[in-house]
Amino acid sequence: MSTKIFCDIADIKQIRKFNKKSIVKGFTTNPSLMRKAGAKDYKMYCKNILKVCKKKPISFEVFADDYKNMLDQAYKLNSLGNNVFVKIPVCNSKGKFSGKIINKLNKENIKLNITAVYNSTQTFKILKNINKKTKVIISIFAGRAGDTGKDPVPEFERSLKFAKKYKNVEILWASVREPYNYIQAKQLKCHLITVPPAIIEKIEKFGKTFKNLTIETVKTFLADSKKSNFKI
Repeated sequence: MSTKIFCDIADIKQIRKFNKKSIVKGFTTNPSLMRKAGAKDYKMYCKNILKVCKKKPISFEVFADDYKNMLDQAYKLNSLGNNVFVKIPVCNSKGKFSGKIINKLNKENIKLNITAVYNSTQTFKILKNINKKTKVIISIFAGRAGDTGKDPVPEFERSLKFAKKYKNVEILWASVREPYNYIQAKQLKCHLITVPPAIIEKIEKFGKTFKNLTIETVKTFLADSKKSNFKI
């Protein structure tokens, strides 16, 4: 099994660029990326993205914090296109597990991306609230876990083991910090990894030898020293 690469971006110009790349199999967005991209009308901005990304899967996230409004937003986002995955945080801002809404939307055959997951216990709880038919992505935030000194790999290993019986479930490595995370995701046999544009461009350059890298590095040092007219 190969690990598919999604691009983590909401900027429409970037989506247009990376949608043309065969290495990119889909896209993920979130409210923070939407804000950074300058979105004012959330629903309209999603529609504009879908004019560019017409076929590849893309995740749009609800941002309400209560069941009723999360459900309303989920229905509206789902109605935008057949390639849309509705992104649901694993809990709300008060820490309440989103099992009820996950269960309801899953029963209604709405494709979901459960986000802000950090451990296998959360994965297990999600799996207990879904069927084995409707597509579900579980996004585990590796980078943010690593930022706190925690090793995310064991959580992925256990999550992948739990999800093995669910052919409709894909485990996604989220919160990428460096190109090598793609290698880690592949070694773990994660189904998906979502990657910022700049890191995708580095992944495309994989395969250089250590000798080539050494020469490139030395050339950079040499060029910078000449530009600065350094003398000793």
